[in-house]
Amino acid sequence: MAGLLTKLAMAALAIAVASGAANAASRFMQVGAVTSQPIGHYEFCQSHRGECAVKTSSTVAPKVTDYGWKVIREVNAEINASIEPVTDIELYGRDEVWAYPDTAGDCEDFALLKRKVLMQKGFSAADLLMTVVRKPDGEGHAVLTLRTSNGDYVLDNLEAEVKLWSDTHYRFLKRQASFDTGRWVTIENSDEVLVGAVEQ
Repeated sequence: MAGLLTKLAMAALAIAVASGAANAASRFMQVGAVTSQPIGHYEFCQSHRGECAVKTSSTVAPKVTDYGWKVIREVNAEINASIEPVTDIELYGRDEVWAYPDTAGDCEDFALLKRKVLMQKGFSAADLLMTVVRKPDGEGHAVLTLRTSNGDYVLDNLEAEVKLWSDTHYRFLKRQASFDTGRWVTIENSDEVLVGAVEQ
């Protein structure tokens, strides 16, 4: 009987460890190969070449201090409140225009402005990555991913809260490469995270 209890306890421990490892892994996007750059970002890079030519040799995500998180949340809230959401068709008469907004813009414009302001406040371009996702209804959307030692977080114009990427309802498709702001990489574990969220 004691042997059976010991085996059951060891099995429970193994399941807990595996679950903990899976939860820890789901805190980070697993990136894959270099992929196509969104046309809007390509055109943005033609007029903002310096921002799309930042290469970084070290891609270790930083630890964010309490003050850093305060700054991140403030920037996210301020830009979400100050920019009016308007489609590219309404603003420019065509789709896929990525630009810094003055008073109005669509999802990628919000993300670009947040990235710019956070870089001005000392965050690295390697840790502020434009990201393309698909919403539950299938519509495309863009957010800003913040890389940290505690996980990948999302700054979103549709959400007031800065959330861990795996706590959103999006399917993540691709993002800027942390090693080169002019390149994009696939996100490989988005479907796994969605399946995990459904099973919980």
